[in-house]
Amino acid sequence: MQFKLNGKLQSYDGDPAMPLLWYVRDIARLSGTKFGCGMGLCGACTVHHNGKAVRSCVTPMSTVAGQQIVTIEAIASPDKLHPVQIAWIENSVPQCGYCQSGQIMQAVALLAETPKPTDEQIENAMAGNICRCGTYQRIRAAIKQAAGAKA
Repeated sequence: MQFKLNGKLQSYDGDPAMPLLWYVRDIARLSGTKFGCGMGLCGACTVHHNGKAVRSCVTPMSTVAGQQIVTIEAIASPDKLHPVQIAWIENSVPQCGYCQSGQIMQAVALLAETPKPTDEQIENAMAGNICRCGTYQRIRAAIKQAAGAKA
């Protein structure tokens, strides 16, 4: 099968049931997407599948044929951060940082669908992303800031 990963055509002829996360980390050698729970519950492995946030640990390779997959490594250009990344830095969101790539990917997908989200929309969209350090208030503030920056 073929698919695009961060804009580059990829070929895969292995086990169609293998999780996308293992392709991203072990074959493509992109380490930004993290393994958290392995059951799609924590959000550390969030990537974009045709622009929608998905949990790559439970996304089988069979579902990505002909599709576009984007990881944290490709949401910004080499010389310019994404507005969500800028807001994350300015709001000092990360503590340990482990969940942050998944949090950012979820936030980017939210803002692509809902450019000016309410607090409730932010809560609903981000509910599946767990931050063990509890930086949820800063995450919400960063999303609101990025929403303003995108306007």
